[in-house]
Amino acid sequence: MFWSIKPFAARFFGSSPSTPLPASVADATAWLVASGQLNVPIVETDEQDANGHQVIERGRYLARQDMWAELSQEMRAADQARKSTPCGQPIADLLAFGARSDVVLAVEHALSDGKAMSDYDLLGGIFELEGEIQNHPNDPMITLVVALAHIDLAWAWRGDAHPEALPSLHQSRCAAHFDRAAALLPLCRSAMPDSPAIAAADCALLAGHVDPRTRVADKYEHLITLDIQNHRHMRAMGSHLLPRWFGSYEELEVQALRNAARTQKTWGAGGYTWVQFDAIALDDEACARVDVEYFLEGLRDIVARRPDQQTINLLAAYCAITQQNRMGQNPQADIARKQICEAANWLIRDHLTELHPLIWAHAANGFNNSLRVNSSERFAARGRRDALKAIANLLREELRSGQSVTFTPSGLQFSGN
Repeated sequence: MFWSIKPFAARFFGSSPSTPLPASVADATAWLVASGQLNVPIVETDEQDANGHQVIERGRYLARQDMWAELSQEMRAADQARKSTPCGQPIADLLAFGARSDVVLAVEHALSDGKAMSDYDLLGGIFELEGEIQNHPNDPMITLVVALAHIDLAWAWRGDAHPEALPSLHQSRCAAHFDRAAALLPLCRSAMPDSPAIAAADCALLAGHVDPRTRVADKYEHLITLDIQNHRHMRAMGSHLLPRWFGSYEELEVQALRNAARTQKTWGAGGYTWVQFDAIALDDEACARVDVEYFLEGLRDIVARRPDQQTINLLAAYCAITQQNRMGQNPQADIARKQICEAANWLIRDHLTELHPLIWAHAANGFNNSLRVNSSERFAARGRRDALKAIANLLREELRSGQSVTFTPSGLQFSGN
């Protein structure tokens, strides 16, 4: 809990009736920052977000200019070099997203506005993309863009409704797009069997087109082996191994342990932590079953191997916000969550040097990749507010004593009383 506002505020504002007291914890935290007692460098424009946006725009530009050969070359080069943004978004995936975005967004708009819906709105764009396969035969990167467009369109037709509640047209179109993607991806795999981008698309297809003979863990193991430095693949595997998707709690634990063993040279125990990372944030029973000591060991191994501020903000926000927000829903899960939340203490005190508000904003939503952000400025402001509240709460004893706290590249500095 944050400290009591009135005694806290009286200490800094005085007890004079003419001195207004903060109306809330947020106001008190804002005052600490404004007064200079709590100093945290804030990265207002998140580099990872800006980089990702630029790559998406590059893919969109190349597609609009019919520069498909150049797009293919850039995707292939990025894929082979395993290039990604600081937060782990593969550059090849972002280029592909930009290249298909006009087609996908047009269909999403048409489906959201029945008056604008026509066969051309819904099929014209994807037919044009299909034509690029004919124009560039045997090019797996172009085929990949089209396959990913079909996956996106399948989800657009499915929407948020339960599959059984979908109108028949939506069901048939959704299935047709998934089927077409499933037909295209083997062509990509045979041409580039060691491509992480193609392996990731294979895993993305699982959510809508599962073959009973497919072992989901095998698909993800292949992807992780191809791109072992990227934690996003391990996190996605954990989520898909939950019972709500394709696995069980027992399989989740087994595969997390197997992943830790396979990736030990790269991540130490972090391979276990990454697989469990999103799964235990989504599912209380999974959290109740997690080996919390091994999970925390993995956190320390991740920090030892990735001490950059992107990673530190991600882990700190996860412990301080994502897991904290789930407290109180399951007593057994709360035992593990409490220990994970406590890790925010050493993450922030020992490793945080700057604040990345967008990461903290996403943490409040459980790092939901499908979340639509209408205003990035408001979204970042919320993340900044949540982060500063969490940091001020963590440092409450020092702040209560009147000390000023400053985050620097060399660590925390305290001054004053």
